[in-house]
Amino acid sequence: MPCVNLQITVGATRDQKQRLVAEITRSLVDILGKKPEHTHIIIQEIEEENWGYFGMLTDEFRARER
Repeated sequence: MPCVNLQITVGATRDQKQRLVAEITRSLVDILGKKPEHTHIIIQEIEEENWGYFGMLTDEFRARER
């Protein structure tokens, strides 16, 4: 039973998350021969202030990039 834990920053739409689940499941079926009914995808949405990137918090990094 594959279990994929996907961590992303907050902001993806329900449709985008559904597409991710479908594509990840499809990849596990196509590449590893796993059964889709045994495949679990967990999406964890992390606030940008709780995600570090490039030596700073993501919200700070994005604010500087604007």
